Amino acid sequence: MEIRPIRPEEVTQALPLFAGYQTFYEVPDPNDQANLAFFSRFCDPSEAGLLLGAWDGDDLVGFANVYWTFSSTRAADIALMNDLFVAERARGRGFARALIDACADAGRARGCEALAWETAPDNTTAQRVYDATGATRSEWYAYELDLD
Repeated sequence: MEIRPIRPEEVTQALPLFAGYQTFYEVPDPNDQANLAFFSRFCDPSEAGLLLGAWDGDDLVGFANVYWTFSSTRAADIALMNDLFVAERARGRGFARALIDACADAGRARGCEALAWETAPDNTTAQRVYDATGATRSEWYAYELDLD
């Protein structure tokens, strides 16, 4: 198992993972070109965030994307793990936890006060992994307003 930043020339390898993640969250017709442009901006070094990959040998089996942001309630910088996905063929082997730990390490290295993330209420598989990290489950509700 290897967890490290995805290099710009490796982003195309991650396109099936991005599409799998989006399909899981019922995004209609994931767009490889849009995903390539979007996720490439998080390749190290980036002031926007960090795109991490999980490799099983030469096989890229998972990714996590962390955004550098801030919390006004903490009055501090935080890291937001906005995306985490492991291919079905590699689940249950510790890749998700290793990606979370790498996101936390990257946030600490950047001087962030916390690592935050959300998941769907019915994603109980992910919640078991998240609960095992020692993170506190928030009581907040997330809202989204489409701006189209």
